[in-house]
Amino acid sequence: MIDERLVRLKVYSNNIHRYRRLLRGTLTEQERQFVERRLRDEQLAMQSLTADGLPLDDSRCT
Repeated sequence: MIDERLVRLKVYSNNIHRYRRLLRGTLTEQERQFVERRLRDEQLAMQSLTADGLPLDDSRCT
């Protein structure tokens, strides 16, 4: 379960970096709006995942 969350966090992080890099480039207004919306979506998804914390897998504690 932790492994899946870590993978998802990595994916969100990579997407956020990619969208920020795109925003530094030359985009049309429509493209900029799309990328900004996707950036917000990824940031919210990452915040939602981290708000729950990363619980320990009980089976590894024994």
